[in-house]
Order: sequence, then structure tokens, then C-alpha cells
Amino acid sequence: MNQGIVFASLAYLAWGLFPLYFLQVAEVPALEVVMHRTVWSMLFMLILLLVLRRWAWLKGLSRQPKILAAFALSAMLLASNWLVYVWAVQHQHLLDASLGYFINPLVNIALGFFFLHERPRRLQWLAVAIATLGVCWLAWQAGHPPWVALTLGLTFGFYGLLRKVATLGAMEGLTLETMMLTPFAIGAIAWWTWQGSSAMSQGHTAITLWLLAAGPLTAIPLLLFAAGARRIPMTTLGLLQYMGPTLQFTLGVYVFHEAFSPSRLIGFVLIWSALLLYSVDGWQHSRRNQAELRPA
Repeated sequence: MNQGIVFASLAYLAWGLFPLYFLQVAEVPALEVVMHRTVWSMLFMLILLLVLRRWAWLKGLSRQPKILAAFALSAMLLASNWLVYVWAVQHQHLLDASLGYFINPLVNIALGFFFLHERPRRLQWLAVAIATLGVCWLAWQAGHPPWVALTLGLTFGFYGLLRKVATLGAMEGLTLETMMLTPFAIGAIAWWTWQGSSAMSQGHTAITLWLLAAGPLTAIPLLLFAAGARRIPMTTLGLLQYMGPTLQFTLGVYVFHEAFSPSRLIGFVLIWSALLLYSVDGWQHSRRNQAELRPA
């Protein structure tokens, strides 16, 4: 249990501090960063699978078109999520990005209801309603919907939905997704290099090393998360997941110095209140289940 909390906390800590990495490659266009992240993540995962000798899942995969189609869709969602997130960090929208991951658990409730026929509890519906009110308030204040937050919340929500019903584990799934995206990524990087506009063709050693580091920096938190998720209850995992967007929010205010007006704070407070309600409901539900399972 304690080991699982450490693993999961390290994963969320890494994801929360990820904007500091993108700060190091701020001069590289967001799309190029995503292409490098794809290629080096795939290479890192292949080396890891080679060391662990976990290749059995590849056998017969070509004869399972439904699985391949599902992972092709999840790969596109993942790439879209990465692209919007990197763009948001590079263009002073980190607070919007953190908002996207704050609302993601509540997006998951709605997706579970519509696609998996799950029946959320009353407090969960109330949390969704309060969060929706917060998003509407932010949209009204800005004069337009918070597109960055909504895109990140929805793409990661649908990505999680596809991975929830997938037959492959976290490591194998990420490997397959990056394998599907890599031909496009290599083609794009090759084209930019041929034109002399790619980051690597500019000869900046530090930038090149930072781009190469995208592989392990992407894969290691995912592996820590998978290890932690197997060892702790979902309720505990659900509470820990707010570490990531909280750190992103803190970095946005104090490191990236993004504007945060009092009127905007009202929308965030509504969403934080919804998350608190959601967490309390999950904790109470978990306590009741444990009490029912306890021998008389």
C-alpha cells in the first residue's frame, strides 16, 4: 500500500512538473516537440520490452482489426492531447491546461454514463453540475469557451475510455500507439530536417538532448503510475491525481506568471468545490464497501 502511494505520487509529481521540461524546448514548435516525443517514446518502450521480453502480445495482432482500429483512434487522441498541452505551455495557457486536468475526473463520470451505462451517484451528478457552472462562468468571463481546458479534458477523457476497454496493458498499449504514430513523426522530422528548419538541424546540442529525453520522461511516469495503480485502491488513486494539475496551476501562477484575475478565481473555486465533493463521495462510498465486506 505505502509502496503504491509512493509510485503513484512520483508519477503525478512528474506530470505536474512536466511544464518545466517544455520550458527547455520553448523555441521548438509544439508540433515538432510532439513528433520527437512520439519517436523517442516508441524507441524507449521497445528497448524496455526487449529487456523484459514482453513480446507475446504482438503475435496475431495483425489479425485483430478491431483492436488495431481502437488503438489507432486512441493514438490520435493521445497525439492531439500532447499537441494542445505543449502549445498551451508555450503560449502562456498553463492555467487553462491545469483546468483541463482538474475537470477530467468529472468528464469521466459523464463518459461512463453515456458510453458504459454506469450510474453515477447523486453527489457525483452534483459535482458535475457545479463543475459545469464553473466552466460556464469562465466562458462568460473570457467571452468564449475555455477551449484549451475543454480539449484537454475531453481528449484525455475519451482516451481513458478507450484504454479502459482495451485488451492491452499500459506498457504494451503505449508502445502500439507510438508505433502507429512514428511513421508520420519520422516523415515530418525528416522533411523539416531536409528543409533545414528542424531543431536538430540547427546544431543546438542542449535542445537535441532535451528532445531525446522526451522518451524516458514520457514513459517512466506512466510505468510508475501503472505500478502504483496495482497496489492502492481507486479512491486513493483518485485523490492523488489532483497533484498533477495542482502543481501545473502553481507553476502557471508563480513560475510562468500567467494572469489570474479574481473573476477567474471564482470559476476555479467552483471546479475545486466540485472535485472536493467528488472526492468526499468516493471516500464515503469506499468506506461503505469496506464495511460491508468486513466479517460480522
